[in-house]
Amino acid sequence: MEPKNLRLGGGLTETMLHPVVLVAMLITIALMLFLPRKYAVVPLLFFGLLTPHGQEVFVGGVHLFAFRIVILVAWIRMCGTKLSSQSKSLVGQWTSIDTAFTCWAIIRVFAFMLLYGPADATINQLGFLWDVFGGYFLLRYLIQDEEDVLRTVKTLAAITGILAICILNEKFRGQNIFGYLGGVPIVPDVRDGAIRPQGPFGHPLLAGTFGATLLPLFVWLWISRKAKALGLVGLISSTIVTIASASSTPLMAYVAGIMGICFWPIRKNMRAIRWGLVIGLITLHLIMKAPVWYIIAHIDLIGASSGYHRAFLVDQFIQNFWDWWLWGTKGNSDWGWDMWDLSNQYITEGVIGGLGALVFFIGMISRGFGRLGDARRVLNGDYKAEWLVWLLGSSLFAHCVGFFGISYWDQTVVSWFALFAMICAVTTIAVSQPAKEIETAPMGFPLVNAPSVALATLSLRQSQNEQTARPMEWRGEGVTDERKPRAFSWRKSG
Repeated sequence: MEPKNLRLGGGLTETMLHPVVLVAMLITIALMLFLPRKYAVVPLLFFGLLTPHGQEVFVGGVHLFAFRIVILVAWIRMCGTKLSSQSKSLVGQWTSIDTAFTCWAIIRVFAFMLLYGPADATINQLGFLWDVFGGYFLLRYLIQDEEDVLRTVKTLAAITGILAICILNEKFRGQNIFGYLGGVPIVPDVRDGAIRPQGPFGHPLLAGTFGATLLPLFVWLWISRKAKALGLVGLISSTIVTIASASSTPLMAYVAGIMGICFWPIRKNMRAIRWGLVIGLITLHLIMKAPVWYIIAHIDLIGASSGYHRAFLVDQFIQNFWDWWLWGTKGNSDWGWDMWDLSNQYITEGVIGGLGALVFFIGMISRGFGRLGDARRVLNGDYKAEWLVWLLGSSLFAHCVGFFGISYWDQTVVSWFALFAMICAVTTIAVSQPAKEIETAPMGFPLVNAPSVALATLSLRQSQNEQTARPMEWRGEGVTDERKPRAFSWRKSG
């Protein structure tokens, strides 16, 4: 039966804010106000990821979740900093990922309001915009260069380490310590005799997927030797959280991350790999007795998965295309047994926001891969920097696979937004500077975008055609080199 809290207007109708969470929130707010920008991401991630999603203040029909309050204060600080200085808020300014993200959010809001009516949906969607715009662009502001990326990954490793300890306690003692705060159950879920711990997350699948998708980033932390011990902690903790969830979806995301890493030796042939995958799926669809998406029904890594439900959900989503394509639908529960359970992020986007929201959601992911691909090609030969770009892509791929088994509706979105903020940071070129003022970045780590790649390639070809012996100047792109771009300047920000 569909839980009532999933319906519009459902959920708590009273404040639930544990004193411990209140103290943690006040400390986080103080740190967000007074810490330098580069350190503010640390308390934000700790509080955002380790606080149960149900902690909230209920005022006048509005659910003020604890993390929303922190986001609001952080935005006040950010706007104050912006007004008092001439620094730019977003590294590299606006990107194609930001465009896709904004279109996705706006289309989803309008579709939802058309579906449920402005009178009923306005407060709900204002909260949605508060979460997604506030959270995403705040992280874009806080993560601006390689040092910020390193600090973010180290913070995520520490958080995953704490989570792993709590998950093991929940697994072996049957006691979720986060449950005493409220918002999540104290007694963990049990399926077929296996305890499925969830920690502060809304569901065991979300907890496991959170850990699984971070594995490639912890590999970078360990191999880069920037924080080898913390990277090892992250790797072990990510594995513990994934396995302890006793669910196939996190394990599939975990395997996807490893597969992404293993594709490194053939990184220059990924176009052929992608086309081969498409041709293979089409071939399977033609020769299988059931549609190709029923492959999902045969994926069971733990012996108790609901793969058939996932496959049937995809099947009904396709068959009922005309019900949801325009602005979504609220009748998906009539598609069949348990079809209210939208345990698939792609289907969730279509059901809630229609075809437009789904297209821009996929477009956001596509632009993430596209920018990473452009950056990797420019970085060809600089293996340390290229390796970071590749592992960010592996983490993004792990999320994409995990989306076939779960949709993010709790604090897992913080990790998702942080990943895109890191992708934007490492693929965006720094502020243009004259060649003589160039400052070499650590490990020759450049920031690029697609237009700069095209300009760089064109300038390089023109210089080679001229066959001149003088060094080529990358005017307006912040690079000077005789043959190829090796180092870009970084914009230093407070």
